[in-house]
Amino acid sequence: MTASLIWQKSTYSQEQGECVELAAYRGAVLLRESDDPAVVLTTTPKALAHFIQGLKVSHPRS
Repeated sequence: MTASLIWQKSTYSQEQGECVELAAYRGAVLLRESDDPAVVLTTTPKALAHFIQGLKVSHPRS
């Protein structure tokens, strides 16, 4: 499944890895750590949006 996916990472990520990568697959969002690409988590776009919003509320930028 993951061989043909197009993985994307943030433009803020460094080239040496240590970043989260995302891919879209059949309406789901797949996430993986660049250092361990065999481990893939699956979520929905809505759940990911809620998670990101929670992070923003918990850790507002100064």
